[in-house]
Amino acid sequence: MRKTGLSMAFATALAIAAGSCTRETKVDISNNLNPARMPSMVTHNISTLISDSGVTQYKIVAPVWYVYDEVDTPYWLFPEGLYLQKFDPEFNVIATVAADSARFFKLQKLWKLEGNVEMTKAPRDLFLSERVFWDQRKSRLYSDTFIHIENETHILEGTGFESNERLTQYRILHPSGIFPVERDNLRPDSK
Repeated sequence: MRKTGLSMAFATALAIAAGSCTRETKVDISNNLNPARMPSMVTHNISTLISDSGVTQYKIVAPVWYVYDEVDTPYWLFPEGLYLQKFDPEFNVIATVAADSARFFKLQKLWKLEGNVEMTKAPRDLFLSERVFWDQRKSRLYSDTFIHIENETHILEGTGFESNERLTQYRILHPSGIFPVERDNLRPDSK
């Protein structure tokens, strides 16, 4: 009988202890949350195609993608880098963009690429900068920082840059550097 009494006392103590562990405690965290400052979507390891009017235009690859739709100026954020490919109608890659981080302002259709920004255009044109803006509405690229441009015939460097979206008509606002000149091209009076 004594064993039964001890067993029952132990079982009762265990039931009381177990009952006290299962009590729910409610914590209200809503006071600390601000939906306008939180992403409405977070996606990791993305690889997605973007189309316009049913035609695939771009491929975006990024480690993480935040979408902020509830803020005054909605934007996408790629804080860990972005790689983008631009396609022609036959789905050939005609340009690429890589950046350490990027932000896309949806309403303005404006990209802000930062860090080591590298743009290529087929066949072998290379554009390097620290920051580039891409205004899709105006079909324009521009920068206010250092720019390095290489193609088959020349290398250009300077500060500030403007170009059409296709990188076929561009200019450096403040060019700098040493430009090689062949002696045969000098004016006769400058020899």
